[in-house]
Amino acid sequence: MGERPLEGRVALVAGATRGAGRAIAVELGRKGATVYATGRTTRTSRSEMGRPETIEETAALVDAAGGAGVAVQVDHLESDQVKALVERIDAEQGRLDVLVNDIWGGDIYYSEYGRSVWEHDLEQGLRMLRLGIDTHITTSHFALPLMIRRPGALVVEMTDGTTEFNAGYRADVGLFYDLAKTSVQRLAKAQAHELRDHGGAAVAVTPGWLRSEAMLEGFGVTEENWRDAVAKEPHFAISESPTLVGRGVAALAADPRAGRWTGETVSSGHLAKIYGLTDADGSRPDAWRYISEVQYAGREADTTGYR
Repeated sequence: MGERPLEGRVALVAGATRGAGRAIAVELGRKGATVYATGRTTRTSRSEMGRPETIEETAALVDAAGGAGVAVQVDHLESDQVKALVERIDAEQGRLDVLVNDIWGGDIYYSEYGRSVWEHDLEQGLRMLRLGIDTHITTSHFALPLMIRRPGALVVEMTDGTTEFNAGYRADVGLFYDLAKTSVQRLAKAQAHELRDHGGAAVAVTPGWLRSEAMLEGFGVTEENWRDAVAKEPHFAISESPTLVGRGVAALAADPRAGRWTGETVSSGHLAKIYGLTDADGSRPDAWRYISEVQYAGREADTTGYR
């Protein structure tokens, strides 16, 4: 396989403003893809997240990596905007090979973590579900008819947590977050079934403890000195930069045998081992194995199976 195995291929990374989505867009571009990078925050307007990263910056990083980046402002809850996006991709490219559903934006509701459903602010909880589930369904609804014109289409549903870890209720994050992320895994299964007869595949992918822009800011560190945060939170030592999952998804997109994982959930650590990848610093963290075997080792499961 050459260095640019995605040359001539077209990808849509929905939710590419920052974090994993941005890194995935960049790594797809590095392998030669044309990447449509969507999100709500641009140079002239910000989403409810209130963060400074923009889709234009992401597109420029895709270009710098050797791909072709196209920034398009889209609110993926607005069906007319998503429909127009797909029609634009069809008109400009005539194809769509890879869809990465990475839309989220529920981070600002993290203050509600750990509360019972009757204690959680209802509107914020329902907003989290809309941002994390409805956006993915809306995007796939419009994108898949373009994708199935050719065999080999790949849908990547970005989630949080492996199948095994999410089998038990994640009480520390609460009902709304738990439901959003486990539902995305179910979306991968559903789309895997629906794409099967068209020669396509759908895979859910989870990063580990992601050193996103917001996470680094929360710990008061940068990517250059992130290890300083380990003194405050020892488990942060197993964290990973967005590059690791970006490289993993790009390798998956370039793999003609990616369908072997259709309907399943795979982690960035697993993809790194399969494809011989490392993080930007040369390490190969496997956060979910660490979380299960070290961080929660010896912790008894409750009646729901949650550890």
